Amino acid sequence: MTLATVPRYDGDRIASRKGHAVVIGASMAGLFTTRVLADAFDEVTVIERDQLTAEIETRPGVPQGKHVHVLLEGGRATIEDLFPGFCDELLDAGGVIANGEEFKVFVQGDTLVTTDRQSLHLSTRALYEHLVRRHVDSFDNVSLRSPCRFVDYVANEDATAVKGVVIRNKHSEREILAADLVVDATGRTSRTPAWLEKRGYDPPPLEEVTIDIGYASTFIERPADDHLGISMEAETPRTRGAFVFPVEGNRWLLNLHGVHGDYPPTDPEGFREFSTSLPTTTVTDLLDEHPMTDENIAFYPFRSNRRYRYEALERFPEGLIVIGDAIASFNPVNGQGMSVAALEALALHHVLAGGERDGMAHRFFEAASDVVDIAWDLTIGADLEFPQTEGSLPRRTAIFDWYLNRLTRRAHTDVWLSNRMWTVFMLEQPPSVLFRPRVIWRVLGPARRPRREKSSQGEPPRDRPP
Repeated sequence: MTLATVPRYDGDRIASRKGHAVVIGASMAGLFTTRVLADAFDEVTVIERDQLTAEIETRPGVPQGKHVHVLLEGGRATIEDLFPGFCDELLDAGGVIANGEEFKVFVQGDTLVTTDRQSLHLSTRALYEHLVRRHVDSFDNVSLRSPCRFVDYVANEDATAVKGVVIRNKHSEREILAADLVVDATGRTSRTPAWLEKRGYDPPPLEEVTIDIGYASTFIERPADDHLGISMEAETPRTRGAFVFPVEGNRWLLNLHGVHGDYPPTDPEGFREFSTSLPTTTVTDLLDEHPMTDENIAFYPFRSNRRYRYEALERFPEGLIVIGDAIASFNPVNGQGMSVAALEALALHHVLAGGERDGMAHRFFEAASDVVDIAWDLTIGADLEFPQTEGSLPRRTAIFDWYLNRLTRRAHTDVWLSNRMWTVFMLEQPPSVLFRPRVIWRVLGPARRPRREKSSQGEPPRDRPP
């Protein structure tokens, strides 16, 4: 499921509200979910273990929050539908639009040719979350409770239905919240699989692909009118990569990463030295020419992509669903998490608009699997090209990967192909658009002369001497 293959959000489709919903976790997935639940329930309560404030800050429960985050177009457009005005608010708060002439994508040994049709709304994770939470908190039927800890689900006698949750409230007192629907948006720490198994259910089948990536990120000063962005993911056989994103506060968020244990150092000298091993000098030049805003370099390890196949379960309790990273979490270099969560919330909206709440979890998990499938295959295909990666191949062949690699190399100079690739990786269009006859001909036919559609490419990242 992508932006082009599912109807957009339409709040008028749900004519009435009924009951109480509880969302566990004020993650981005939890907040998007709360927004769509607010259309269908009289009351929605969000339980969050971190203290939520009105400040723009990285929460302790989001250790990856200090690193690069990106809104793919499928997610950006969906969030704008859910929260009208969000994009303007992001820019008013200092966020940046980097168009394709400013944002360089280095892949398969060269830079994609791009145009100003290809743009990204960029900020820190803290700002994205702050704006979304402010919107959610403005709803009269939504309450955000923090700091509160989830303790357990409340189920009926035979555990065929979840009826609420047990929490520890901000006074550390045990409290039971009755609910008609409970949503697990607790991410990779989700306890739902273990809870199901303990109560006689089959746990959801787990797929795991180990990439063992380490992230190090810091901020450097940025001229206000310079929106340069760089994406240079680690790709076999190169185990190192980098991102440079313009964000609020006239800063660049600069990230270095390495896979399969080839982690970047977190001291300034080692951090810079690591950057010199990249295939272009651009990142090192930025570090040399622009001072860090401070010398704190944050580190985040991510061992494996994980996907729980809830849609494969024959039995599942009524009154409970799981969403976001608690279903699937991806190698963060692909920047899919927030956008996949937004599209999953959109899928839930359409399930709720159907009106029938019995069996809702099965219908949602099926719809969510359609969202996850595309992002999962794109991520896992790239990760499994490293010989050290452990995990199962997605449902595709070596010929498929060969074709995508050839398409990418052609897109270094063919802006028409580059635009089609962009719509797939931005979760706007399904991968099937890359196999239409005209695309296949441009990929497999004679190479075309480089051409630029209505804009110039600008200077690519400077190559490091051989």
